[in-house]
Amino acid sequence: MGSSRRRYDLLNRIHSSQLGDICHQFGCTRHVHIVSPFTLSLNPRFVTSLSPPLSLGSKKRLQKCRTMTLPQSMSDQARKVLAPVAEVLMDTPTYLEVPDFQRVAIIGDYASGVLYLSYVGVYRALTIREKYMRLAYQRFPLTTSQYLRDIEGEPFIWVARMKDGVIYVYKDAAEADQHKPIENMPAPHYETFIDDMNFLIALIAQGPTKTYSHRRLKFLMSKFNVHEMLNEMEEMKELKLNPHRDFYNCRKVDTHIHAAACMNQKHLLRFIKKSYRVDADRVVQNIKGKDVTMKELFANLNLHPYDLTVDSLDVHAGRQTFQRFDKFNAKYNPVGASELRDLYMKTENHIDGEYFARIIKEVASDLEDARYQYAEPRLSIYGCNPNEWTKLSGWFNKHRVFSPQLKWMIQVPRIYDIFRGRNFVPHFGKMLENIFMPIFQATIEPHANPELSIFLKHVTGFDSVDDESKHSGHMFCTKSPKPEEWDIVKNPSYSYYIYYMYANITMINQLRKARGMNTFQFRPHCGEAGAVTHLLASFMTADNISHGLNLKKSPVLQYLYFLAQIPIAMSPLSNNSLFLEYAKNPVLEFLKKGLIVSLSTDDPMQFHYTKEPLMEEYAIAAQVFKLSTCDMCEISRNSVLQSGLSNEEKTHFLGADYLKEGPEGNDIRKTNVAQIRMAYRYETLCYELNLIKEEGIQMTYSCDCVNLPPPSSRR
Repeated sequence: MGSSRRRYDLLNRIHSSQLGDICHQFGCTRHVHIVSPFTLSLNPRFVTSLSPPLSLGSKKRLQKCRTMTLPQSMSDQARKVLAPVAEVLMDTPTYLEVPDFQRVAIIGDYASGVLYLSYVGVYRALTIREKYMRLAYQRFPLTTSQYLRDIEGEPFIWVARMKDGVIYVYKDAAEADQHKPIENMPAPHYETFIDDMNFLIALIAQGPTKTYSHRRLKFLMSKFNVHEMLNEMEEMKELKLNPHRDFYNCRKVDTHIHAAACMNQKHLLRFIKKSYRVDADRVVQNIKGKDVTMKELFANLNLHPYDLTVDSLDVHAGRQTFQRFDKFNAKYNPVGASELRDLYMKTENHIDGEYFARIIKEVASDLEDARYQYAEPRLSIYGCNPNEWTKLSGWFNKHRVFSPQLKWMIQVPRIYDIFRGRNFVPHFGKMLENIFMPIFQATIEPHANPELSIFLKHVTGFDSVDDESKHSGHMFCTKSPKPEEWDIVKNPSYSYYIYYMYANITMINQLRKARGMNTFQFRPHCGEAGAVTHLLASFMTADNISHGLNLKKSPVLQYLYFLAQIPIAMSPLSNNSLFLEYAKNPVLEFLKKGLIVSLSTDDPMQFHYTKEPLMEEYAIAAQVFKLSTCDMCEISRNSVLQSGLSNEEKTHFLGADYLKEGPEGNDIRKTNVAQIRMAYRYETLCYELNLIKEEGIQMTYSCDCVNLPPPSSRR
């Protein structure tokens, strides 16, 4: 026993260059395990191999040694590689160490009869997403980017003008007249975007690529099940040893919630009764020049707040809303009365949205009391007229709807056909101009637009919303009319909306980046219903998406979303009432495969019962899907990463190194996510990327020469 202990202590103290000699001195003939600190200075793209199993005595002696396996006889070059590992090991904080766990290794070359073009297609698809993310200053995983690389001060007198649906920035009016935009602010190239989209459409329909993606996804699911079986207790042991932190005091963000339904139905009922009790004689409407008090408004509706119940309020979704988005939208009207919606859930009304602001501030107060919960409510900009931004920012500042627990987003409903039918806008280009031009003006001249400039500091991103199941009948292509030419009473396609929103957000971000201002993420509703091409368009343009249910229908897109680590905000309770029964929701399947999923509430007024709807979402998911503590903490961590919280807030909530990938970027003291889980996720991602790198891509291969054969030639 003493001899074994001395040998263990000596192994921990020696310099790595002496490791081989010492092992020979003690007669060790098996492999020696060295801790990998997962530093980026080391090559992170390794495929871990397993050594022959240690004897019980050797395992006890080397209990705390981890990860990499090296043979006893090492060359001088190998010793030099190990030296920095041992040096880093001495300085590695305890909370960054990865406990020993049982890994699943696949030995031998991967061979599945998949065509070479399948690897090439996946590679090009990833480079397409990376290109559009870089252009808009949105996120792209460092690890994936590294693998792809292995494969391949002036005065602001600027002018903003729209051309072909995209707002460009010019140095002055003269250059604007000649259409000479600022060179370092390029817009997405329209024809290139269409070509890239057509390539992806062909890719997701290609048989060999579908086979390859399907097999890899099945492998990821099976691998996690084996990992869970082998290491669940070790993960739990790691969490039990983590002081102070548990699931309840891990930060979690409601990454998808609409401001108009951010309260639960009981909260709304209580507020309506209180407002009537206090302000019954207050003028709340003006109809044809006649003032209407609250008492008169309720009398005209044949209602008295005292008699109202949550059932008569009728804002909760149920069986009758399943596959009926029209009935769901009607649930936004309390008691079926649009007058009450205008009074309590709108920013523009006779009382300047005071009640709506008070409800939101009460919700924010509840979040502040909970302390560890945050939300990202959406406010609507429709594009009917350019004054919408002025009114919305005026409401925001007048009622001081500020809270550290709230990060605001702007949602743009895809209802151009309604506005055009009522002659609110002459063409689609005018709608885009009304949405985006005020932001350009407030960015170029913030002192001329002080309220909007202040409001934009609290906005973190844009969302595109509406019923995805509605088919427009339009296919986005090079022959599609430009937005200024789209003057028919017909809605453009989802991809058309997405491209022009992305293009304008890209230009805004480049301008605001140059001015040292905050930039915006593009986070559309996507994949809840409709065609899988919606997910394809968002793969190219979106920082992250909400829903993503239809990824189940496309193995290629699902695999690409995994490789690109695109976050998905999922709302199982919302889906259960609208499109997909809870037990069939793919959230657990996505989590096991390694997709970045978070849980969100969508509309607490319609779908939830408790004062803490986000915790209700977690609790039900944990019960139905039998989630472990580590699973829920991982989802919580994903929500913070996905959110629009500032870098300072994320550093405080996740740790100083949260931007690093793998276990090195995880501070278990703050996230309560086991390092074993983080190591598994990182190594699995590296393994999948390495397959593409080794099997399909050469260093000299040019992305420009990658061309899939047309669908007709692949039959």
